[in-house]
Amino acid sequence: MTEELTYTQIGEYLYPDLTLPETEEAPMGKYGMLHKTYLKENKPMLYDRLLLAGKLDGHLMDIDRRATEMVEQLTRELAQQNRVDEEMKATNQMAWVQAMNNFKASAEEVVLRQLIYS
Repeated sequence: MTEELTYTQIGEYLYPDLTLPETEEAPMGKYGMLHKTYLKENKPMLYDRLLLAGKLDGHLMDIDRRATEMVEQLTRELAQQNRVDEEMKATNQMAWVQAMNNFKASAEEVVLRQLIYS
């Protein structure tokens, strides 16, 4: 089921009247922007297909949401495995901050490799 294309004549040439479907304006996060750049530079055909179908923003928002959730979950799991908890936060705050930053960096590495750059 295809739509009938209309054309506009400019000089001797007919140009198709193409418009992108309206999409919701929502702020895109870090992971969505990283994935967009990856698609543009490494998978231009997929990027163009998603863009022309009007599905790019939805795809990027989904990737961003999934990546954010995955980073949070992995960070929590790493903290539990290494016994970094609220008690440590209360007794040795600097060590807690250092450990949590390390866990988040590790989680982001996993997410970037598995979700963003794949």
